[in-house]
Amino acid sequence: MTTVPRHTAAELSADEARRIALRAQGFLGATDRRAGVRGVLRALGQVQLDTISVLARSHELIPYARLGAVGRTTVEDAYWTDAHAFEYWSHAACILPVEEWPHFAFRRRAYRDRPHWHHDLSAGAYDKVIAQLRDEGPRTATELGGAKNKGEWWDWSETKIAVERALMFGEVVVVERRGWKRVYDLAERAIPQALLHDDLDDTECVRRLVRQAGEALGVGTRADIADYHRIKGEQFDAVVEASGLVPVTVAGWGKPAWADPAALASPPRGRHRTTLLSPFDSLIWERARTERIFGFAHRLEAYVPKPKRVHGYFAMPVLAGGRLVGRVDPAREGRTLVARQVTLDGPKAVPAVAQALREAAEWVGCDAVSVVPDRVNHPELAPELVRALS
Repeated sequence: MTTVPRHTAAELSADEARRIALRAQGFLGATDRRAGVRGVLRALGQVQLDTISVLARSHELIPYARLGAVGRTTVEDAYWTDAHAFEYWSHAACILPVEEWPHFAFRRRAYRDRPHWHHDLSAGAYDKVIAQLRDEGPRTATELGGAKNKGEWWDWSETKIAVERALMFGEVVVVERRGWKRVYDLAERAIPQALLHDDLDDTECVRRLVRQAGEALGVGTRADIADYHRIKGEQFDAVVEASGLVPVTVAGWGKPAWADPAALASPPRGRHRTTLLSPFDSLIWERARTERIFGFAHRLEAYVPKPKRVHGYFAMPVLAGGRLVGRVDPAREGRTLVARQVTLDGPKAVPAVAQALREAAEWVGCDAVSVVPDRVNHPELAPELVRALS
């Protein structure tokens, strides 16, 4: 694989594209452990948050998958201390490096110009929340006066509506998760002054985010790259030529693609990670891309009715040797990690799945791993998996 001039479409094999994607996402080659969790966050450009916690929450699983058994307190501190990151809407609710604050000005402006979720606020409610944060410092919605009315979970209080609106507008920032509750502060206090500006126009913002997404993915289609920060296709089209990404063709993809030029400068080589992956990991979060790159169909089944689940509530794909070789639906029972359901691609997957389970168990403080033999898709491999785990 060689570097190509701008505007010349490089031709990549499917295998080259897969390896480029793995390296860009931190799963192939030397990992800069000195950069740690913050290095992972910068390289990815975002880490998705989610309420589901099985082994750990997704924002913990993502650096773990790349770095190994980094302490969970270390993960939280890396995100939230020293004004290093903030939470905002990107691919979904995500932790973002603080230096990306100016590039989300286009989204903050869009939120200011759109209807407010059909939630009405009484006169002065918004200003009251801003004044309270200014006087009292960082607060959760509960501490500001209560997050809910007495209805269903979505029945937000006026305080919650006001502070969430201020968050979307950029006047307020989420600076921490405390017991999974958002902790809000004023942007003018939480964001470094050198970054606290919204003077980049929409084109500049989107161009930067398209470039960053291309770098984080290594190579991707229009849909892959636009979806990374949930940018509209037409926004991508308007900036891609000026983004610095280079057009490529990938064998078998059937769609135009673009790559980070740095990713084309040298062949991806080095050690592969063997690990369990969160379904919210940016390596695999987009189903069509995962199937295209890995030939692996994966769906998060947490929101699927239990009788219709195929692989389990929180089935985690197993990455080994640069391939997705199976999946495990884990749970914790005391100090035992239980593989409630295991899908193996074949006999060669057994050692990798066992290794991934043992490492994950140790990381979350379990001292044993058990398998439900009749929940292994190849029952004849269950004894071999049990032996490998012991």
